[in-house]
Amino acid sequence: MRRTATLAATAALAFGATVFTATPASAHGYVSSPPSRQAFCAQGKVSCGAVKYEPQSVEGAKGQRTCHGGVARFAELNDDTKAWPTTAVGTSVDFNWVLTARHATSTWQYYIGDKLIATFNDGGKQPGATVTHKVSLAGYSGKQKVLAVWNIADTAAAFYSCIDLQVGGTGGGTPAPSPTQKPTTPAPTPTKTATPAPLPSPTSVPKPTAVPTTHPTTPAGTWKRGGKYVIGNVVTYRGVKYRCIQSHTAYGDWAPPLVPALWKRLG
Repeated sequence: MRRTATLAATAALAFGATVFTATPASAHGYVSSPPSRQAFCAQGKVSCGAVKYEPQSVEGAKGQRTCHGGVARFAELNDDTKAWPTTAVGTSVDFNWVLTARHATSTWQYYIGDKLIATFNDGGKQPGATVTHKVSLAGYSGKQKVLAVWNIADTAAAFYSCIDLQVGGTGGGTPAPSPTQKPTTPAPTPTKTATPAPLPSPTSVPKPTAVPTTHPTTPAGTWKRGGKYVIGNVVTYRGVKYRCIQSHTAYGDWAPPLVPALWKRLG
């Protein structure tokens, strides 16, 4: 009787060990950025079932094109009518995986629909705790669903993550309100300022046909730049007197000794 009980206990332990070793590990990996559907579930951004507690466990047979990896309790990940938030991206995206169990890896694959858009071959190596792949989305625009697949090297299993993107647009589960546009105040029309006619160069100033025989008796004082002079004004410049022979405004360096067309030296 005792022998029979011993055999039964031994068999029970063996069965229990078999069941335990056959149960898959509960920690593996998923795409955390841009947030995958299971990442949004884990963050509480979307109301989800069991996957919110184990986003890293979406594991199924290799070769599938489903977001839930064929796991019935994660079927909601396959529901495209659910309000999955989208992430705005450009034409090149860094997909970041968080691995809670670093399984030896054969390949990483990225699909849009049935089209394989990128593959990364690890050749059976063990990855780090995080893995990043830069994937080109050139040729795609608008809302796109990317399926990311992590193929394990030494088993028939793979891990699946679906990521909803807005390529070349704005993301977010709820569309952001359009910014209120302030009325555009038209720029004031610039007042056109009459452009003064170019001043003649000193050498091209026409000489008067005749110099008046009478001149003002009051001298104009010491010559200064910017002064306005009329015919007959007498000025002093560096101790020498000059008489104006052409009305003008003294622009720039039109000092009397430099512009004989405007000034006549006296004495």
